[in-house]
Amino acid sequence: MRHGKKVNHLGRTDSHRKAMLGNMATSLILHKRITTTLAKAKALRVYVEPILTKSKSDTTHSRRTVFSYLQDKDAVSILFRDIAEKIANRPGGYTRIIKMENRLGDNAEMAIIELVDYNTVYGADNAQTAKKTTRRRGGSGKGKTAAPVATTEVAAPVAEEPVADLALGETPADEIEIETPASQHEADEETPAADDEENAEKGE
Repeated sequence: MRHGKKVNHLGRTDSHRKAMLGNMATSLILHKRITTTLAKAKALRVYVEPILTKSKSDTTHSRRTVFSYLQDKDAVSILFRDIAEKIANRPGGYTRIIKMENRLGDNAEMAIIELVDYNTVYGADNAQTAKKTTRRRGGSGKGKTAAPVATTEVAAPVAEEPVADLALGETPADEIEIETPASQHEADEETPAADDEENAEKGE
């Protein structure tokens, strides 16, 4: 039975457990995401979320209270300067636990605990899917509307080209037939005239 078992001791003494959770909270604030066992991640969530709520009010008292838990000046300054702005409008639920595959050595349940406002993976996936669906719909619609226009534009000149070729082909053919006999007649007319002149000269 688990009557009165509100705290998971994690197999450690009270001082060891508090020191471990303080170090894990510092790592979470500095790196925004850490990998640990599922039991430690659940214990860390209960430990760190009140600290994150405390950071929303930037006073000397709240800074000293947070420092008593974290024991790290850099983590405290980052918490009050950067993280507090991100979580200002969030009423709790600052962390997310994602389960992973069990550890190979002892088959322990592993998990990632991260700050919700610093995760760019989920937001990027949603944005990409939305953009892709919009682009596909826009592209397919454009292709459908543009295809018939292209076919009509191509079909019109194809029908006109043979007519234009026939008209253009007949006209030069007629001109060539007319011009060729005319030139031959002129040449024939010039040749007898030249012969008559030569005969006249010889007769003289």
